[in-house]
Amino acid sequence: MNATTSTDTASGTDTASSTNGTSGTNATPVTVIGLGLMGSALAAALLDRGHPTTAWNRSPEKAKPLADRGARVVATPAEAVAASGLVLACVLDYDALRTVLAPVAEAGGLAGKSLVNLTSGSPEQAEEMARWAASHGADYLDGGIMTTPPGVGSPEMMFLYSGSEAVFEAHRATLAALGDPLHLGTEPGLASLYDSALLGLMWAAFTGWLHGTALVTSEGTSAEAFTQVALRWLNGAVSGFLSTYAPQVDAGRYPGDDATVDVQIAAIDHLIHAAKARGIDNALPDLLKSTMERTAAAGHGGDSYASVIEVLRGTRR
Repeated sequence: MNATTSTDTASGTDTASSTNGTSGTNATPVTVIGLGLMGSALAAALLDRGHPTTAWNRSPEKAKPLADRGARVVATPAEAVAASGLVLACVLDYDALRTVLAPVAEAGGLAGKSLVNLTSGSPEQAEEMARWAASHGADYLDGGIMTTPPGVGSPEMMFLYSGSEAVFEAHRATLAALGDPLHLGTEPGLASLYDSALLGLMWAAFTGWLHGTALVTSEGTSAEAFTQVALRWLNGAVSGFLSTYAPQVDAGRYPGDDATVDVQIAAIDHLIHAAKARGIDNALPDLLKSTMERTAAAGHGGDSYASVIEVLRGTRR
């Protein structure tokens, strides 16, 4: 965000915000619907950046800390939506959001609003919500929050968005108050799809790291010492493999010029043996080996590890 802008509070668009999403008294007004742990963190980040913030929550007591910091807390969703051109929602699920906003929409209160939904859900739910919002005259942007509440407000944390590019560009500077905003495309379900995929990557990485940690700490090594080496491996060689494999996946061709699937099958046997000898659960490496073996059986034994995606995809391409 290199350009500087000023704010049109009537429309709620960022026509003059600074690079960090604020410009003092001219910062864009924002409404936050839902004040759970994440919703409260969103509202707090906006207040920290000087945005006039209106908040509503089904349980009013959760709003008190934000009210003490200067948020305007209102009694109804209709009041909250009416207060700002930009409405951020972060509630339990999409059904809950529809329940909250339906009376407002039926009364015409969503017309002309920019609705940014940061509620967790499926891509299909995002697409349905986008259609629903459009039917009531609102511009819709779906979002995925790639951090926990303590990380909200950090420019190092990604917030993924998909849907209306106009809404994203109009409010990019304000959204930057929450974290680094990344627009993935105009299909509303993309942010949710990426969110699910990235969480799967995270859990796989966490579990792989914990399995490795269990293995090395069985010999007296500390988790901290192992993690220093593991991070160097991940940030160097492993990230390099991902960059190499991505174009192979896109092309559907997997040259085995680094290490073939057959070689990986032999190598993982060493891990399984070492873990078994030390009483470490082998469910994860056993699953990985089984997937590699199915890949080899499908004719990819001489291909790179990226060819495993052919098994993971099944019959879908």
